[in-house]
Amino acid sequence: MQSIKRALAIALPLIALGACTTTLSDQDRALLTTASANAEAAKQQAAQAASLAQQALDAAHAAQASAAAANEKADRMFQRSLRKTKPSS
Repeated sequence: MQSIKRALAIALPLIALGACTTTLSDQDRALLTTASANAEAAKQQAAQAASLAQQALDAAHAAQASAAAANEKADRMFQRSLRKTKPSS
């Protein structure tokens, strides 16, 4: 996320400079194009990272629910075994 902010912090002033200046050299234009491409690539990487993070969160929630169900089942089995082993009076 910081790389996106960094890329945008570089790209936006350059784009603004490009809008104000009508005579940009080829090197300046290439720099603006590169900065814009880098910002777009960073944006796409951030979107992929967000998607992967959401998938990981969903998997963690599913694992949590499964663990809770297994814990409840184990507790019921343990309680049942305690009732079976009590000596009758």
